[in-house]
Amino acid sequence: MSSARTAPLTAHPPAARVVIQTQDFDLGIEVAALRAGDAGVGAVCSFVGTVRDRNGGDAVSAMELEHYPGMTEKSIEAIIDRAVARFGIHAAKVIHRVGPLAPMDQIVLVAVTSAHRGMAFQACEFIMDYLKSEAPFWKKEQTADGARWVDARVSDEQALARWA
Repeated sequence: MSSARTAPLTAHPPAARVVIQTQDFDLGIEVAALRAGDAGVGAVCSFVGTVRDRNGGDAVSAMELEHYPGMTEKSIEAIIDRAVARFGIHAAKVIHRVGPLAPMDQIVLVAVTSAHRGMAFQACEFIMDYLKSEAPFWKKEQTADGARWVDARVSDEQALARWA
């Protein structure tokens, strides 16, 4: 079951650093909006996460993401604030989809602007590592054996630990 687009993809207001939504997003539109009007931007780094058709060797036919409205946005805003303080980035944007998703659908966008590439790369990875481990999302996969909730991965916790 692929996600259907019901409206054209447009950028969110530049002030909206965190957006939780069911509809798809357009990387090009979002990055253009993030860097618009900032002549000090020398680097843009982005990450797009997608739904895989396998997890742990099992075929995955669909995934559903749930979140805690209000708490999720607040948690991600705090992650972005830490990235701004730590890496001196100009701006950041996180779009995270919820609801039913199919293999190959986009799940998450993390985009960062900064004066130089090193800080942009690090901040993008920092935000993504914290999203995977600390943001309040719950993932349920559909497999041949039925639905199952997905636990946090040890590798995600290890990735997060290096930023401590």
